[in-house]
Parts: sequence; structure tokens; C-alpha cells
Amino acid sequence: MKKKNLNIKVAIVGAGNMAREHAKAFADVPGVRLAGIHSRTRSRAEELAAEFKIARVYDSIDELYERTQANLVIITVFELAMNPVSKACFEYPWTLLLEKPAGYDMKDALTIYDAAASKDRKAYVALNRRFLSSTRAALEDLNHLQGPRFIKVQDQQDQITALASGQPQSVVDKWMYANSIHVIDYFKLFGRGKISQVVPVIHWNPENPGTVVAKIEFDSGDIGLYEGVWCGPGPWAASVQTSERRWEMRPLERASFQNKGERKMQTVEIHPWDRDFKPGFRLQAQMAVDAALDEPTDLPPLQEALETMSLIEAIFRK
Repeated sequence: MKKKNLNIKVAIVGAGNMAREHAKAFADVPGVRLAGIHSRTRSRAEELAAEFKIARVYDSIDELYERTQANLVIITVFELAMNPVSKACFEYPWTLLLEKPAGYDMKDALTIYDAAASKDRKAYVALNRRFLSSTRAALEDLNHLQGPRFIKVQDQQDQITALASGQPQSVVDKWMYANSIHVIDYFKLFGRGKISQVVPVIHWNPENPGTVVAKIEFDSGDIGLYEGVWCGPGPWAASVQTSERRWEMRPLERASFQNKGERKMQTVEIHPWDRDFKPGFRLQAQMAVDAALDEPTDLPPLQEALETMSLIEAIFRK
């Protein structure tokens, strides 16, 4: 059935690099009109508006909604601003897509969730790696395979580099929420059923960050293993092992699989969207439009993103 993406008005809050990537992706979705943008730095908002033909720049969130009556708003502000900005956006009945993380730690995220729930808002989180063509290919195939899964996620983080790039100390102290969420979310995506237990194997030491290892058990029988390297070299990678086939994403944007009885890995072709746009963003934009239209969508709601943050909290407990 043809989607009725007719005159879907999209607004953007924020004007940094992520706002630019979202604007590029949404501008490509048929029927979408970039209706307005607001940023605390008006000059940057004006630059984005000119580049992507965004209708107008507004001086406040109130004005952004009242003048555009947008169906969907994309919130792309830095971590410490997400709480007040999202709450200001919850005052209006548009569908919301929040850049990750939806809160710089678990407590912050819960207050954001409570605010959205109190207004009965449709709020989603931009966990874009769920929409990589590599991820989608692996998940579609795995859904046809029987038996338990062993999911391994490899993470690498560097707080020194994060500080040097201008990240605030309070965000860097909780860097697992801001950045490890990119890979830890794979456990929620590939693991079936509910998480029944998280067992730290090598504990997190915030005073001396190093290797962190944890076992994640699902009530379906699936098992996950998190391996994080802090302040040292390591990849971002994910793999899923079954009795018949093993899938691997390293780098995350490229998927390959190995069949039982074979030694060679077979590579899956990357979708053109993941070459032409920031990987995952173009499909994610379509999913957000579907959500705004009350059509079926795979876009993760705020509650689901909080479940991933809760898993992060369990992995990194002292």
C-alpha cells in the first residue's frame, strides 16, 4: 500500500552535526517538508536552513511549534540540554525523535520519560544502528534460525579523547550512557525475551577505567557477552552465533556471515542509503515519519531506550 507521506512537516531543534545529518535524511523522504528550525546559536541554524531549504528559523521552541504546527520534531541537542529541551517540546502534541542518549545518565533519563508520560507524548529515540542495512540483514536472517544465540558485543571508549573534544566532565564521567549505548543496544535487538540476569565478570572501576566484561542472560536461553576496553585500543563490533550460522558486524556498517561447515565469511552488500547518508539515518527518518502518521514503525520508543540504559547501568555497576 502506498504511504500517504503528504505534507509531513518536520521541525528541528539544534543545529550541530547531528542536526545536519537528520536534515539531510528527512529532506530525502517523499512528502516531507522541513518546516522550521530552532537553535540557541541562531547563526548555525540559519546556515542549516539555507543548506537544506528549511522554511524558517525560530527564536524559541514555543514559536517553532506555534508557527509550523509540525507533525514531528527532531531534538538534536547535547546531553546536558536534553532534559530541559525535551520537556519544553513535550508541551506540544507533535511526535518526537530524541537523539541518543535520552538523558546523560539513568536518573536524568527517567525524569525525561516521566515528563513525556505525564503529557502522553509519542517520544522515540534515535538508535540509528538498528537501521543499518547490516543490522537489518542479520536480524532478518536470524529470525528464521532456530536454537539459542550467543551474542558478543565489543566496545571501546576513551574518556581522555572525549574531554579533549570538549565534552563536559559530568557527561564523560557517564560516558557509557552517551557513547557505549551505540553498541550495547545490540543486546536488546538480537537477544530474545527478557534479560533475566547481568553478571559482571570484570567489574567497572571508575577510578581506573580498563577492561569491563559482563555476561547477559535472557529468559529465552540466549546468552550475551559484553567486552569493553576503556583507555586502550579495541573495536566496535557485534556478532551473533547460532548452531547453523554466525553473523558478524565489524565495522558495524558491514555484515558478513559464516555457515556451518564453511570457513569463508560471505559479505552482505551495503544498502546505498548507508553510503549516501549517515548510516542508518535514511531508514530511521522513514520510520519516524511512519510513527508520526500512526503507521507501523520499528522506531524504538523512549521506554525501550530506557531498557537499554538500564542494561548499561547493570553492566557498569561497581
